[in-house]
Amino acid sequence: MSQTPKELKLAVLIDADNVPYSNVKGMMEEIAKYGTPTTKRIYADWTKPNANGWKTVLLEHAITPIQQYSYTVGKNSSDSAMIIDAMDLLYSDKVDGFCIVSSDSDFTRLAIRLRESGMKVIGIGEKKTPNSFIVACDRFIYIEVLDGAIKKKLPKSKLFEENKKLVDPSDSPQTKQKVAEKILEKPEQKPLNKIDTQTIELIEDTLDAIGDEDGWAFLGDVGNLIVKKKPEFDPRNYGFSKLTPMLKSLTDILEIDERESDKKGIKHVFVRLRYS
Repeated sequence: MSQTPKELKLAVLIDADNVPYSNVKGMMEEIAKYGTPTTKRIYADWTKPNANGWKTVLLEHAITPIQQYSYTVGKNSSDSAMIIDAMDLLYSDKVDGFCIVSSDSDFTRLAIRLRESGMKVIGIGEKKTPNSFIVACDRFIYIEVLDGAIKKKLPKSKLFEENKKLVDPSDSPQTKQKVAEKILEKPEQKPLNKIDTQTIELIEDTLDAIGDEDGWAFLGDVGNLIVKKKPEFDPRNYGFSKLTPMLKSLTDILEIDERESDKKGIKHVFVRLRYS
């Protein structure tokens, strides 16, 4: 019996030199969508002063810190330790996949090797991540997207505290509350990219490849194939929470059909190219 994505046991290996601790909550929530993180390790030289902010975050998320001294100035010493641990975990047969959190191209060969052994590999890194590492993963998620999602979910009180500078101290409590609500309604996550020609062509090619005789394709199949072709594809990169609203914004070239399913209240979404 094949495993569903939620049944996957994942090893999460984090390069602390390439990710701020403020992003960890969003990362762990995202990783939970793909499986259960049974191993969680983070690598850094914890003797450095800038590592102090990590303590609370690691305790909250039960992440094991791995000490890696900086033997060479200017060189990330965590890389080799992460690679060695990844190979040990691979041969332990205790995990089904890996989540590598880094923006470093040095992990490209590791990602390729893990996939060759049948492992699912999810990459998480900054927008600056080299394309070689991105395409070596089954899926790649930008940290900037996760940071925007976390800000959107902040409670009003928290969001208000983070935006005090927008409020006049002399305002009444009612006015301050209205300002806080306005802040909450404001889109916190700006699109990283507009829907460019290359992405539109990718969508068109995918629909051509899997559409039926009338051109219709199930939305889930469309999304899966797009990610296989372009691991970093994510509707959130373009300011959309899901694939459906993203494609609905392209009604000049696409048709959307929402069909009733066997389950009450659930519709299956199909899409095809709009032919003139």
